[in-house]
Amino acid sequence: MLIKINAIVREEKFEDVKEALNKIGVNGITVSQVMGCGAQKGFTEVIRGTKVDMMMRPKIKFEIVVSSEEWERKTIEAIQKSAFTGEVGDGKIFSYEVRNVVKIRTGERDVDALQD
Repeated sequence: MLIKINAIVREEKFEDVKEALNKIGVNGITVSQVMGCGAQKGFTEVIRGTKVDMMMRPKIKFEIVVSSEEWERKTIEAIQKSAFTGEVGDGKIFSYEVRNVVKIRTGERDVDALQD
């Protein structure tokens, strides 16, 4: 079974999460800068003397595909520990099954497509 893990974390935790994933041997990571809001509902900022409600906060999104439930558990634990601050806005981790993976260059599928 292939499992995709999406993690949305604070921008300042990017390096910590990246290092934690590298330490456990996860490779094949896609990272995006995204905007979002959750329980914290954004923040108020003063711009040119005017208060402005900023509903979206900058976040980092990690996308990872792993080959087993064991790797899913290890990966989620590494992300959770390295992204944790204990404050509202630490982020979320989602995981779900992947139906198919194809390596474009070789045509390899599923687990073989994830390997070098």
